[in-house]
Amino acid sequence: MDFEGKIISREVSELLWEREKTVATAESCTGGRIAEAIIAVPGASKYFKGGIICYVNEVKENLLSVSHDLLEEKTAVCEEVAVAMVKGACKVLNTDYAVAATGIAGPGGGTKEIPVGTIWLAVGTLDNVTTFKLEEDQGRDINLSVATNKAMMMLRDFLQAEIVPTEDTES
Repeated sequence: MDFEGKIISREVSELLWEREKTVATAESCTGGRIAEAIIAVPGASKYFKGGIICYVNEVKENLLSVSHDLLEEKTAVCEEVAVAMVKGACKVLNTDYAVAATGIAGPGGGTKEIPVGTIWLAVGTLDNVTTFKLEEDQGRDINLSVATNKAMMMLRDFLQAEIVPTEDTES
Protein backbone atom coordinates (compact mmCIF):
# COMPACT_ATOMS: atom_id res chain seq x y z
CA MET A 1 0.00 0.00 0.00
CA ASP A 2 1.33 3.41 -0.91
CA PHE A 3 1.77 6.26 1.57
CA GLU A 4 -1.39 8.09 0.46
CA GLY A 5 -3.37 4.87 0.85
CA LYS A 6 -2.12 4.45 4.41
CA ILE A 7 -3.15 8.00 5.27
CA ILE A 8 -6.65 7.44 3.86
CA SER A 9 -6.96 4.13 5.75
CA ARG A 10 -5.99 5.90 8.96
CA GLU A 11 -8.57 8.66 8.33
CA VAL A 12 -11.30 6.06 7.68
CA SER A 13 -10.28 4.24 10.85
CA GLU A 14 -10.50 7.38 12.97
CA LEU A 15 -13.92 8.33 11.57
CA LEU A 16 -15.39 4.89 12.19
CA TRP A 17 -13.69 4.49 15.58
CA GLU A 18 -14.89 7.86 16.87
CA ARG A 19 -18.50 7.16 15.89
CA GLU A 20 -18.50 3.51 16.90
CA LYS A 21 -19.82 2.56 13.45
CA THR A 22 -19.14 -0.55 11.38
CA VAL A 23 -18.25 -1.24 7.75
CA ALA A 24 -18.12 -4.21 5.40
CA THR A 25 -17.04 -4.80 1.82
CA ALA A 26 -18.60 -6.51 -1.19
CA GLU A 27 -15.92 -6.96 -3.81
CA SER A 28 -15.90 -8.50 -7.21
CA CYS A 29 -13.00 -7.38 -9.39
CA THR A 30 -10.94 -6.00 -6.48
CA GLY A 31 -10.96 -9.42 -4.81
CA GLY A 32 -10.48 -8.24 -1.22
CA ARG A 33 -8.10 -5.35 -1.80
CA ILE A 34 -10.52 -2.82 -0.29
CA ALA A 35 -10.94 -4.99 2.81
CA GLU A 36 -7.14 -5.23 3.00
CA ALA A 37 -6.87 -1.44 2.90
CA ILE A 38 -9.44 -1.11 5.69
CA ILE A 39 -7.69 -3.59 7.98
CA ALA A 40 -4.24 -2.09 7.35
CA VAL A 41 -4.75 0.03 10.47
CA PRO A 42 -4.38 -1.68 13.86
CA GLY A 43 -7.68 -1.93 15.74
CA ALA A 44 -9.80 -2.49 12.62
CA SER A 45 -11.62 -5.34 14.34
CA LYS A 46 -13.56 -2.69 16.26
CA TYR A 47 -15.28 -1.43 13.07
CA PHE A 48 -14.64 -3.89 10.19
CA LYS A 49 -17.07 -6.82 10.29
CA GLY A 50 -15.96 -8.59 7.13
CA GLY A 51 -16.14 -8.78 3.40
CA ILE A 52 -17.72 -10.85 0.69
CA ILE A 53 -15.67 -11.65 -2.38
CA CYS A 54 -18.39 -12.07 -4.98
CA TYR A 55 -16.39 -12.76 -8.10
CA VAL A 56 -19.28 -14.54 -9.83
CA ASN A 57 -22.92 -13.59 -10.25
CA GLU A 58 -24.10 -16.63 -8.29
CA VAL A 59 -22.46 -15.23 -5.13
CA LYS A 60 -23.81 -11.73 -5.80
CA GLU A 61 -27.30 -13.22 -6.01
CA ASN A 62 -27.12 -15.76 -3.18
CA LEU A 63 -25.18 -13.80 -0.56
CA LEU A 64 -25.91 -10.17 -1.41
CA SER A 65 -29.43 -10.54 -2.83
CA VAL A 66 -28.53 -8.83 -6.11
CA SER A 67 -31.45 -9.41 -8.47
CA HIS A 68 -30.92 -12.14 -11.07
CA ASP A 69 -32.99 -10.11 -13.53
CA LEU A 70 -30.81 -7.04 -12.98
CA LEU A 71 -27.66 -9.07 -13.61
CA GLU A 72 -29.19 -10.55 -16.78
CA GLU A 73 -30.47 -7.21 -18.06
CA LYS A 74 -27.56 -4.91 -17.22
CA THR A 75 -24.65 -7.32 -16.48
CA ALA A 76 -22.67 -7.28 -13.23
CA VAL A 77 -20.75 -4.19 -14.35
CA CYS A 78 -23.24 -1.41 -13.80
CA GLU A 79 -24.15 1.21 -11.26
CA GLU A 80 -27.30 -0.58 -10.11
CA VAL A 81 -25.40 -3.75 -9.22
CA ALA A 82 -22.79 -1.77 -7.27
CA VAL A 83 -25.59 -0.11 -5.28
CA ALA A 84 -27.30 -3.46 -4.66
CA MET A 85 -23.98 -4.90 -3.45
CA VAL A 86 -23.62 -2.11 -0.86
CA LYS A 87 -27.16 -2.64 0.41
CA GLY A 88 -26.74 -6.40 0.43
CA ALA A 89 -23.48 -6.19 2.38
CA CYS A 90 -25.03 -3.83 4.94
CA LYS A 91 -27.90 -6.28 5.44
CA VAL A 92 -26.09 -9.61 5.48
CA LEU A 93 -23.13 -8.40 7.56
CA ASN A 94 -25.26 -6.09 9.73
CA THR A 95 -23.11 -3.00 9.27
CA ASP A 96 -23.71 0.73 9.20
CA TYR A 97 -21.73 1.20 5.96
CA ALA A 98 -20.45 -0.87 3.06
CA VAL A 99 -18.13 -0.45 0.09
CA ALA A 100 -18.59 -2.31 -3.20
CA ALA A 101 -16.63 -2.77 -6.41
CA THR A 102 -17.68 -4.49 -9.62
CA GLY A 103 -15.95 -4.27 -12.95
CA ILE A 104 -13.49 -5.56 -15.49
CA ALA A 105 -9.88 -5.16 -14.37
CA GLY A 106 -8.38 -6.89 -17.40
CA PRO A 107 -6.42 -7.71 -19.32
CA GLY A 108 -9.32 -9.57 -20.97
CA GLY A 109 -13.06 -9.76 -20.48
CA GLY A 110 -14.03 -6.40 -21.87
CA THR A 111 -16.55 -5.73 -24.60
CA LYS A 112 -17.28 -2.77 -26.83
CA GLU A 113 -20.09 -1.77 -24.47
CA ILE A 114 -18.10 -2.41 -21.27
CA PRO A 115 -14.38 -2.12 -22.00
CA VAL A 116 -11.55 -3.28 -19.76
CA GLY A 117 -10.96 -0.72 -17.03
CA THR A 118 -14.67 -0.11 -16.40
CA ILE A 119 -15.18 -0.43 -12.65
CA TRP A 120 -18.20 0.74 -10.68
CA LEU A 121 -17.57 1.68 -7.05
CA ALA A 122 -20.26 2.30 -4.46
CA VAL A 123 -20.19 3.41 -0.83
CA GLY A 124 -23.02 3.97 1.56
CA THR A 125 -25.75 2.73 3.85
CA LEU A 126 -29.04 0.94 3.31
CA ASP A 127 -30.67 4.31 2.59
CA ASN A 128 -27.95 6.37 0.95
CA VAL A 129 -25.42 5.15 -1.62
CA THR A 130 -22.98 7.13 -3.74
CA THR A 131 -21.30 5.73 -6.84
CA PHE A 132 -18.37 6.41 -9.13
CA LYS A 133 -17.38 4.92 -12.47
CA LEU A 134 -13.76 4.35 -13.43
CA GLU A 135 -13.25 4.02 -17.17
CA GLU A 136 -9.55 4.16 -17.96
CA ASP A 137 -7.61 0.97 -18.66
CA GLN A 138 -4.11 1.30 -17.24
CA GLY A 139 -3.40 -2.42 -17.01
CA ARG A 140 -4.76 -4.87 -14.44
CA ASP A 141 -2.48 -4.00 -11.51
CA ILE A 142 -2.96 -0.25 -11.83
CA ASN A 143 -6.72 -0.62 -12.50
CA LEU A 144 -7.09 -2.54 -9.22
CA SER A 145 -4.88 -0.14 -7.30
CA VAL A 146 -6.76 2.90 -8.59
CA ALA A 147 -10.13 1.27 -7.78
CA THR A 148 -9.02 0.41 -4.24
CA ASN A 149 -7.66 3.89 -3.53
CA LYS A 150 -10.72 5.59 -5.02
CA ALA A 151 -13.07 3.36 -2.99
CA MET A 152 -11.22 4.27 0.20
CA MET A 153 -11.36 7.98 -0.68
CA MET A 154 -15.08 7.64 -1.33
CA LEU A 155 -15.59 5.95 2.05
CA ARG A 156 -13.63 8.67 3.82
CA ASP A 157 -15.52 11.43 2.02
CA PHE A 158 -18.89 9.76 2.69
CA LEU A 159 -18.10 9.48 6.39
CA GLN A 160 -16.86 13.07 6.58
CA ALA A 161 -19.99 14.36 4.86
CA GLU A 162 -22.13 12.61 7.45
CA ILE A 163 -20.52 14.48 10.32
CA VAL A 164 -21.26 17.98 9.15
CA PRO A 165 -22.06 19.86 12.38
CA THR A 166 -25.59 21.17 12.69
CA GLU A 167 -26.19 24.77 13.64
CA ASP A 168 -27.85 25.50 16.96
CA THR A 169 -30.92 27.44 15.83
CA GLU A 170 -32.38 28.01 19.29
CA SER A 171 -29.90 30.64 20.49
